[in-house]
Amino acid sequence: MRIALAQINTTVGDIAGNEQLIADRIEAAREQGAAVVLLPELAITGYPPEDLLLKEHFLADARAAIDRLAAQTRGIVAMVGFPERDSTNVYNSAAILRDGAIAHIYRKVHLPNYGVFDEQRYFASGPRSGSSIDVNGVRLGLTICEDIWIPGPPETIEARDGARIILNISASPYHVGKGLEREAMVRKRATDNDAAFVFCALVGGQDELLFDGQSFAVDRRGDLIARAPQFVEHMLICDVDPDGTGRTTQIAPLLETDEEIYAALVLGTRDYVTKNGFEHVVIGLSGGVDSTLVALVAVDALSADRVTCVTMPSRYSSEGTRGDAHALAANLGVELLELPIENARTAYDEMLAGTFNGREPDLTEENLQARIRGNLLMALSNKFGWLVLTTGNKSEMSVGYSTLYGDSAGGFAVIKDVPKQLVYRLVAARRRRDPQHDPVPDTVVTRPPSAELRADQRDDDSLPPYEVLDAILEGYVEEDLGREALIARGLPPDDVDRVIRLVDLAEYKRRQNPPGIKITEKAFGRDRRVPITNRYRG
Repeated sequence: MRIALAQINTTVGDIAGNEQLIADRIEAAREQGAAVVLLPELAITGYPPEDLLLKEHFLADARAAIDRLAAQTRGIVAMVGFPERDSTNVYNSAAILRDGAIAHIYRKVHLPNYGVFDEQRYFASGPRSGSSIDVNGVRLGLTICEDIWIPGPPETIEARDGARIILNISASPYHVGKGLEREAMVRKRATDNDAAFVFCALVGGQDELLFDGQSFAVDRRGDLIARAPQFVEHMLICDVDPDGTGRTTQIAPLLETDEEIYAALVLGTRDYVTKNGFEHVVIGLSGGVDSTLVALVAVDALSADRVTCVTMPSRYSSEGTRGDAHALAANLGVELLELPIENARTAYDEMLAGTFNGREPDLTEENLQARIRGNLLMALSNKFGWLVLTTGNKSEMSVGYSTLYGDSAGGFAVIKDVPKQLVYRLVAARRRRDPQHDPVPDTVVTRPPSAELRADQRDDDSLPPYEVLDAILEGYVEEDLGREALIARGLPPDDVDRVIRLVDLAEYKRRQNPPGIKITEKAFGRDRRVPITNRYRG
């Protein structure tokens, strides 16, 4: 049996656009001789539609689109994800479209309610018994995403009842390595159930979430027989025999880890910018490694003619960073504006001189510089309709090493979930791609990192070395370890205490930061919901 997996990039709320995208893929699958074509979970609405699901007219519009698609399924069977409204509940469902009608509806059983998921807020569960359909004399089991992550029903019941091929449509959010985790899990389900599994995934960016695609099929022995590429739309064709064995078709190679993460940032940035209607982005380019990475990603996502960089030197800006910013912009072919902030900084000092009389300069004056720069970037955004891409990394945001309404001001935080050491690795990965045309000056990555808000400032004046800081943050933020467990890993007690305090105090800052791309298993935001008002210091 030939099965087509339509790995598509939908847009939440664009029911008409998604409907056309689905219709095009159904026709393409028919032309390639597929008996069945799979479209991702909630493909008609995009995923996740969140509180749009509370609007009755939204649900009605989604159902009307499914009805129209059904009329286009002569000679092929399509499995399409949509939100189904009955007289009492809403279900995360899959419509089976065949012979010009909705032939069957399957309702998702297991509704995830952890991490970024809150499906139990919106949906009721379907029956654990699952359901199957017959196509050309072959019984096919039906599942949606989480249904196969949890071993047992519905797929065990479907397999027991004779399904030799289990179909799964999914919208599985990305984090680094997620694709291989899915494949390993599905291989186990295949051998446990003595059935082939065919997994159709969503691809694309939606706010902070990213979907990496990597649709695939395994035979009943758990052997991979087809895999779609990561981070791009693709029609994957797989041939599965009625007994659950398969014939190898296309198996796309996987990206190396740092290249995978870089590709995720590029897709997430492109989709956030384009799906929200922006034509152009602007970046504050300091000559440091963080803004360098954001500029590289932006150019690869959008092209150089849609990116403007702005350098905003003060008296504390070194000739080295200023020169590197100019060199990087020239090498990338982007527009570079230079807006010195010294006059504005002096004006603020004079304005506040009387009020601050008798007090020594401190963090206040440093933050004023960052806020002047933030104001300039937002002025450009307002005047020209450009989206400001902020340049703060996860290490800085974790401990509050940023300025509210300053370097955190903007519309999208590209590297919000990228720790500092990973920033360096991603820049190195991008440089390796084309060594003959490497746009990054060496000093960007060899110079000790500094915010350059006072004379001779270095990040390690205020923070532990990044290799220590990132290790503490990985344990405390991503693994929820306490003080003693971190110290037991060999991390310095004083640094552990200091970092824990900084992370806890900075929660109010993180709540005010723009959205950014999730690439780790626990990103700030939907993954980690800690109260701002919080006296627990365990």
